[in-house]
Amino acid sequence: MSSSLLLTIVLYLPLLGALALLAVPKADGVARAIGLGVSGVNFLLSLGLWAVFNPHAVGFQAQTRLAWLGGFGVTYHTGLDGISLLFVVLSTLLVPVSILAGWRIITQRVRDYMIALLLLETALVGLFSSLDLVLFYIFYEATLIPGALLIGIWGGPARVAASVRFFLFTFGGSLFMLLDVVYLWQATGTTDLPVLMGTHFAPAVQAWLFVGFVLAFGVKLPIFPLHGWLPSAYGEAPAPVTALLSGVLAKAGAYGLLRFAILLLPDAAHRFAPILIALGIVAVIYAAVIALAQTDMKQVIAWSSYSHMGIVAIGLFTLNAEGIDGALFQMLAHGIIIAGMFLALGMLALRTGTRELAGFGGAAGSMPKLALLAMLFAMAGIGLPGTGGFVGELLVIAGAIHIGFWTALLAGSGMILGAIYMLMLYWRSFFGAPRGALAGTPATSRDLAGVELAALVPLALIVLWMGVYPTSFTRVFNPRVMAFAHPEAVASIAPSAQFR
Repeated sequence: MSSSLLLTIVLYLPLLGALALLAVPKADGVARAIGLGVSGVNFLLSLGLWAVFNPHAVGFQAQTRLAWLGGFGVTYHTGLDGISLLFVVLSTLLVPVSILAGWRIITQRVRDYMIALLLLETALVGLFSSLDLVLFYIFYEATLIPGALLIGIWGGPARVAASVRFFLFTFGGSLFMLLDVVYLWQATGTTDLPVLMGTHFAPAVQAWLFVGFVLAFGVKLPIFPLHGWLPSAYGEAPAPVTALLSGVLAKAGAYGLLRFAILLLPDAAHRFAPILIALGIVAVIYAAVIALAQTDMKQVIAWSSYSHMGIVAIGLFTLNAEGIDGALFQMLAHGIIIAGMFLALGMLALRTGTRELAGFGGAAGSMPKLALLAMLFAMAGIGLPGTGGFVGELLVIAGAIHIGFWTALLAGSGMILGAIYMLMLYWRSFFGAPRGALAGTPATSRDLAGVELAALVPLALIVLWMGVYPTSFTRVFNPRVMAFAHPEAVASIAPSAQFR
């Protein structure tokens, strides 16, 4: 099987699974089996893409180019490079994990839930693999519909308002991207990304295009102060959906910033980098302080996620190899860690019937497995050495030190503040005297079940793998990053590079 065909299968297999679900009865067991089976197979196929990927080539691989709107310079063009490959794998991983985690949480309209997840998976893989701006825009917008439905149908009491806010914020930001796409098409006659990457634009043009892309992708990252949708969406969505929103959808915003605002418009990126770094520092500190004041454990993690995305923004706009490598590693590690945190605390809330920290205490005595896994995710979230969270933050700080001492110090302050609120959250949830629903409950009846362990244990192992052997990830995207960070190496980029 050719690599381009394999990518096409990974892209559209979830869509075929969603269509198959429409043809079967609304039996919950059948829907779960199809959803888990399709997404599980797709994850294994995405690992096949990783296995045959050539990490030494910095160009796009596994390309498929088909005539689409040929008279308008628009083609169906997909492919992968070292930056996009691992985000495709992350997307295909978190969907089956979310299905397993929601086995007991999602009990209404299960078939519709599986359809929405599979449609979201196709949209995510599509946007990460698109090499045409129009195609990217279509897939990027396609994430809105299943994302909004997952919040609005299966969310909490204020789910409709949260869903509408999520949709309007993201859709409004995307309009700026559409304007950029139209301008680039009119100016060059093409929307093909490899061609545009070889085109130099005047500084003034780059500046306006850069602002448009920052507004478009900064909403989804989010960049301060474009985060108005985040607390309600993360708070109202069920835990498996929040794991996808924070684990992958937020990374789509960071990916867009890197792919279009930085790699496509390098002069503007250097010009505006100090502003974006400052906004990243504000997000790190602002979100961490708000997290300290939360009494809802899910809101603590939501604001924690926002704070970590500020670290990603700082790393990206250091515009040096260490910073960008750190941002990419942090995006991948955070996608796993934050998903694990949301799922673990969601399982705790399912057992107690509350998310208020005042209703917890002593959970470690009755749920030692859950307590152990939650501790691992919490320690990774604060950047404990030996976990994936440490490597990304270390590289970002190493990149920030090239900008200035105070930049690195303020970026690193998120680790200190994060340690405070994460340790407070973990202690109040799992230690102390049992309170609320945990008081007087038999210890043997409330720990993790088989499907819950199947969802959390793989994430925990990946967190440790990323901390112990980070080069297995950095070697994939580092050649592409080095080519950008060192202009003399740009000539070595071969868009037509193929798999080994």
